[in-house]
Parts: sequence; C-alpha cells; structure tokens
Amino acid sequence: MLSKITNAQKAEVLIQALPYIQKYAGQVVVIKYGGNAMQSEELKTAVMSDIVLLTLVGIRVVLVHGGGPEITQTLNALGMESKFIGGLRYTDEATAKVVQMVLAGKTNKDLVALLGRHGGRALGLCGIDGGMIKARKLQKDVDLGFVGEITSIDTQPILDALDRGYIPVVATVGTDDEGNVYNINADTAAARIASELGALNLILMTDIRGLLRDKDDESTLIPQVQVSEVPILIREGIISGGMIPKIECCVEAVRRGVEKAFIIDGRIPHSILVEMMTDEGIGTMFV
Repeated sequence: MLSKITNAQKAEVLIQALPYIQKYAGQVVVIKYGGNAMQSEELKTAVMSDIVLLTLVGIRVVLVHGGGPEITQTLNALGMESKFIGGLRYTDEATAKVVQMVLAGKTNKDLVALLGRHGGRALGLCGIDGGMIKARKLQKDVDLGFVGEITSIDTQPILDALDRGYIPVVATVGTDDEGNVYNINADTAAARIASELGALNLILMTDIRGLLRDKDDESTLIPQVQVSEVPILIREGIISGGMIPKIECCVEAVRRGVEKAFIIDGRIPHSILVEMMTDEGIGTMFV
C-alpha cells in the first residue's frame, strides 16, 4: 500500500511518472469503460480516481461507456426478454427505448456524479446530443432491430466539453436523420471517436489480462502486437471469439491515426495508471 512506503519513495514514484506526464500533457486519451470494472464499487472508485488524476496533470480524457448488465437488469425488472444474436443484443423498438433510458440516463449520470465525488468536472453526453453519433441500421444476415453502425461522428460537442475543462462522458446511442435511435457497440464507438479526435491513445477496459497466446494461461500475455500481425493471429486461433471484434476496433483506431491502442484488465485496480505511467504496462498494446 502507498501509505506504507516512505515519503522519499513516494517522491521517487512521482519522479518516475514525470516523463509519461510530459508525453501525455495536452493530448487526448479515449477510455472505453465496461465489464466488471463497472460492477465493483472498489474498481469504480479506482477507475474514477485514475481519470481525475490524469485530467489534473493536463491529459484530455474522454470516457466512453457501455452498460450491458444494467440494461439487462432493467429489462428483467420490466418483464422484458433479453435476447442476443451473435453476441449482439436484439433491440426492438421497446428495447431501444430502455437502452436509451439506461445508457443516456442512469448509467451516464451515475458516472458523471461519481467523477464529481472524486474531484472531477464531468459532463454527460450521448450520441444523440448535437448529432454527435450518426448511425444506420446494422446490416447482418439476421435482423437485429435497432442495432446501429456508425456513419459519421461530429466531435464538436466533445471538444467543447474538453475546452471548458470537463471530462466528457459519452453514452453510445446514435440516431439517423429520421430520428430513429440505435444501440451502438461501445468498443466500436470508442474507436471511431478516438480516431476522429486524433487521440494519442485508445484504452479498452475488459475482463481479461489482454491478448493471451493461450487463453487459459494468463502468463502467456502478448504485450505488444503490430496491427499487420492480427490476421495471422486470427488464422492461428490465438485471436478468437469475443476478442476478434475488440481487437478489430483497436486495429481500426490505429489505422485511422491513433498512435497506440490498448486492451487492459479492468479487474485490476488502477490498471489505467499502470498502463499509461510505466514502461511495462499491464495489457496488450496495438501499434
């Protein structure tokens, strides 16, 4: 624990972080928040304190969030069925209203309030605000209802919040020109937002260490991957299942100009700081 080390050791920790603070100062970092890190109060506290600290040293943090478990809980409470097809939530018109209510309402504002309790100034936004996330119906072999794919991002609402010293907290619902509301995958939205903002880094918080060479052995973490290696790793089966779309988001972000994208373990307290402020990091970096 930090309280058990000497003042000199605390000072040394700060000095070692200085090059990273200098590197990131004034830069945009997009963090996608989800998984177990959203369920545990201890982990919530760690994530929010990390984000507030980063903003206080001059890093322009954008927090993009999902909220699948809370959507499921609300649907269950309303007696509505949760149905998934290929890992995506089937979203009929009634479900779309619940998604908007939970993501843009409860989850978003809970995170804004939590950042405020840790000394941050946050502003809750959703993709509908200012036409920030324009979307259309996701075309798949099966009908997923109001599940959307992004057609364009207008970053002006986010930039306005950043320029006024706020932490933008973005709920990933989008809309089309007819006013239909779509449920947007949070990883996909975070990647597009990061690229459109010209972010230095994209960080996806997950419930695993990162990319593992052996999915059953956390000691086989692959710390760095070139995006050109991803198709080979997919063919070899090292990237499979639910990791494929997450890693494809990282690849897209890097190819669109984000310098580095990370998949980190949100179950580890202060994993954001460990990844950003140390040489070793904690997850998998895509470059």
